[in-house]
Amino acid sequence: MDVRALHEESLRSTGQFIGGVRADQWDAPSPCAGWDIRHIVHHLVAGNLWVRELGLGRTIEDVGKELDGDLLRGDPVAAYESSAAAAAGAFAAADAMERLWPLSYGARPGRVYARQRFIDVLIHGWDIGTAAGLEPRLPAELVEACTAIFDARPQMLRQWGFAELDPAPAADDPQARLLALTGRRG
Repeated sequence: MDVRALHEESLRSTGQFIGGVRADQWDAPSPCAGWDIRHIVHHLVAGNLWVRELGLGRTIEDVGKELDGDLLRGDPVAAYESSAAAAAGAFAAADAMERLWPLSYGARPGRVYARQRFIDVLIHGWDIGTAAGLEPRLPAELVEACTAIFDARPQMLRQWGFAELDPAPAADDPQARLLALTGRRG
């Protein structure tokens, strides 16, 4: 799968976990220290909306504080679904993977941004599923692709704050290995 397809599949997978969150679970603690389910979903919605805005050719300065505040508006599931469609649409543009996107860490090709979003959405999907007590099995092809990215770019793990972790064990369960790479146990 190309990175655009991986991103879209991770949006769908995570959307299923979000759709399974019960009304009384939004404040449940998650594997992300200090974040409950609502925080993670808000983070994903904000990230998806940033993809939309940058995809429209806006810069970080142009957007300013427009995406600050409560983006869930009382309906986290609908907010996620809408934002996921917007992000997928932005990355679906004909030139989206090759053109430079003005990111906070410098201009990068869309394929780099889509790869980062794919990983973030996929792993946080597991966080949400775990926090909600769902069976958080990620699609095998997404686990394989995500692990391959980390294996090819181990510096990403350090850049994202996972440098101090013990090396991930060679597990029989590819998902367990991926989770270990990101400091999670499952």
